[in-house]
Amino acid sequence: MTTQYSPKFYAIVPAAGVGSRMKADLPKQYLKLHDKTILEHTVERLLEHPCIDKVIIAISDGDEYFSDLPLASNDNVICVSGGSERADSVISGLDYLLYVAEKPDAWVLVHDAARPCFHLTDINNLIKEATATGSVGGILAAPVRDTMKRSDLSGSIDKTVERENLWHALTPQMFKVQPLYHALKGAKKAGIRITDEASAMEWKGCKPKLVAGRSDNIKITQPEDLALAAFYLGEISSLNKNGCNRI
Repeated sequence: MTTQYSPKFYAIVPAAGVGSRMKADLPKQYLKLHDKTILEHTVERLLEHPCIDKVIIAISDGDEYFSDLPLASNDNVICVSGGSERADSVISGLDYLLYVAEKPDAWVLVHDAARPCFHLTDINNLIKEATATGSVGGILAAPVRDTMKRSDLSGSIDKTVERENLWHALTPQMFKVQPLYHALKGAKKAGIRITDEASAMEWKGCKPKLVAGRSDNIKITQPEDLALAAFYLGEISSLNKNGCNRI
């Protein structure tokens, strides 16, 4: 008689960057919105999802801020050493998971620290699509709406790029722990430039699923993004209070 069990889900949040484009005096993940840091909004939101067992946060070894947050004493939050590049931080989190993941089919959702405005319903859809039979995993993404231009070296328009079938890659990006670990390690060893987890899986010959996500799942990168993120977080809070955003 075989034992039936459900797959287990973890999340990794790379948070070792300094966010130089924000022009702030501290890393952008520690800037505050609605009396909480961006990192707190992101991680607490992930932990609200009933499928996510733990969140692994990769921070820099010289981080001076994380230990002062309530997250540091949360039993469902694990802190690991981050690296100089995103892929290094994700690999560090995966190293941890390879030792503690209790089930052979454990999945990991990798999510940007500076992307706090996601909706749990999008994670539901991602989990459903990424765990479908035959799927190697998937990412949240949004179809490109604007006219796309490619520039030449002087900064002038070289040509217009057809936007049909073009998508903005978002996060979370979800794959099984071991395949993603081997893809990231292999790509780095081969000197391949890895911009997100899906690109490592693509390098391995896989075709991750594109799962349509909400366009308000923005990444806070520039100073002007803060006001927009604050607005979206307020909208999410209102939906939660009115019981309109349950999963």
